Amino acid sequence: MSPSTIKHPSVTYLEMSSLHVGQRIDNFLLTHLKGVPRSHIYRILRTGEVRINKGRIKPTYRLQVGDVLRLPPVQYQPSVPNRPSANRRTELANAVLYEDALLLIINKPTGMAVHGGSGINGGVIEGLRALYPNAPYLELVHRLDRDTSGCLMIAKKYSMLRRLHALLREGRIHKQYLALVQGRWDQKTTKVEAPLRKNILQSGERIVRVNSDGKLAVSQFSIEQRLTTTTLLRVRPLTGRTHQIRVHAAYKGHPIAGDNKYGDEKFNQQMRHYTLKRLFLHAEKLDIALPEINYHVTVHAPLPVPLQQVLKRLEAADV
Repeated sequence: MSPSTIKHPSVTYLEMSSLHVGQRIDNFLLTHLKGVPRSHIYRILRTGEVRINKGRIKPTYRLQVGDVLRLPPVQYQPSVPNRPSANRRTELANAVLYEDALLLIINKPTGMAVHGGSGINGGVIEGLRALYPNAPYLELVHRLDRDTSGCLMIAKKYSMLRRLHALLREGRIHKQYLALVQGRWDQKTTKVEAPLRKNILQSGERIVRVNSDGKLAVSQFSIEQRLTTTTLLRVRPLTGRTHQIRVHAAYKGHPIAGDNKYGDEKFNQQMRHYTLKRLFLHAEKLDIALPEINYHVTVHAPLPVPLQQVLKRLEAADV
């Protein structure tokens, strides 16, 4: 065993306090056992080596006050967090839209993953922790796809993370996106309700499909601007499934421009003539209300200039 390896040689038991009420067990373990590979954490959950009150639980189980958590012996080498480049850190510093003692909201740049990982030189959360070295707590409240830009919430206190997760579960955070899609969207289609099922390919890539066995997924759509070959939509996801807007748009026959996973390659090639070099999906607005603590925040992230220019070129072509 190398000197840098950390080993917990025996079974340990932890009693859960009110600080962790409502947190999913998998998320708790990912934080508590920093450095342990995700695959190992899900394996010990799947095999029943992790138990709550002596019983097996699923990764989605939410912790309660007084729960007794059994942790098996673990041995791992702590990972060294990837640090974003100086340019990336400057980009993040300039991306802050809103900040107070509880919450940080940034305009996430396209092409930046929220988490660093294999082949990724530091993500948003690593970059923010480097920018805020004295912040005792910074955790992602939710995620945006790597190629999606716009409003991203980071909690500065665990109590705030808990409150926001509860709002997200109840669909009470008002989120709006702007998406440019192929073709002329039917104005009568204002809601798509189609269950989504996530699959992991052998390569590790996540792919999501509409499937009757999937989880409930609901998106509201309204037309912002209709052009000859495209439609700019305002989208409000009422649930928060992986790739939800992208899959729902493609399911209705109107894939998002620049979507290399669920889109139309011929359409994407045509859009490159209008200088589109990315996924045209932007988290444009967040509205958060926590009346119990007299807290209300509304934040807008302006559409990035390159996407504004794509729209202008499409408008010019319509004349």
